[in-house]
Amino acid sequence: MKNVTYNEPIFQGHFPGNPIFPGVLIIEGMAQTAGAIVIAAEREKGISHLVYMLTIDKAKFRKPAVPGDRLEYHIRKIRRRKNIGRYYARAMVGDTLVAEAEVGAMIIEQ
Repeated sequence: MKNVTYNEPIFQGHFPGNPIFPGVLIIEGMAQTAGAIVIAAEREKGISHLVYMLTIDKAKFRKPAVPGDRLEYHIRKIRRRKNIGRYYARAMVGDTLVAEAEVGAMIIEQ
């Protein structure tokens, strides 16, 4: 979850008079959430892992996120083969889809 607030430094230049939360930061939130979910699931098995993002595919931005919005990240596993996982990620504001993408990750045991 990310609360988008107007006092974030990014809004000084993105965009003056029309603040929009950058899409790249929405994608970063999706990737970090997917990684955190993978790490938590593996930790339950008693194994410590690192997660490295490999790909972002099929990214689509449906609606701008603006100050006052609360972004919620929803992640669903598409598949995992050995140490490579693929996840479908959505960023929502309430019931409205803001962005979606497929995230590829490499999971490495520590």
